[in-house]
Order: sequence, then C-alpha cells, then structure tokens
Amino acid sequence: MTTPNKILKTCTKGHKYYKSSDCPTCPRCEQERKPENGFYALLSAPARRALENHEIVSLQKLSTYSETEILKFHGMGPASLPKLRAALKEEGLSFRE
Repeated sequence: MTTPNKILKTCTKGHKYYKSSDCPTCPRCEQERKPENGFYALLSAPARRALENHEIVSLQKLSTYSETEILKFHGMGPASLPKLRAALKEEGLSFRE
C-alpha cells in the first residue's frame, strides 16, 4: 500500500501545511476558529463546515432537518449525530421526522 504524496501548501494567513488532497482548508486556521462553546464546539471541523455551508447556525434551524438529510451533507458523518441529538434534546428540540 502506498501513501499519497503530500503537497506543501500555504494558506492566506501564511501558515504552511501538507495536504494529500485538493482540500484548501488550513488545519491551523481551523483550530484557531473552533468555537469554545455551543453545539458547533461539539463537532469536528468537517461536520461544522458542513452545517455552515448549509447556513445551519442555530439548533432551531437544525431541527428543521431530518437525520437523513443531515447525513447527506459533505463532511457530516454518523459520529456527529449523537452529539447533535443531545444538543437538540437539551433545548427541547429534535430532528424533523
């Protein structure tokens, strides 16, 4: 099994990082912008970006989607669903059926 070649990239802030894909996301920038609280803080960077890309910035808006719809978002995986369910439940909300 071969390991893909990693390419040295530089983000707009000047951080240097290696990536083996075309993904333009700088790991250091992502770490710096990770929220410290709220339901976004529970999620991995890809899952957080998936919700941001669909303009889901509140639990109320999240509750208008079904779990199946959320899982179809690029970057969202099944490991995020229990975290999102728990956050919704704390607010007396749930995913749409």
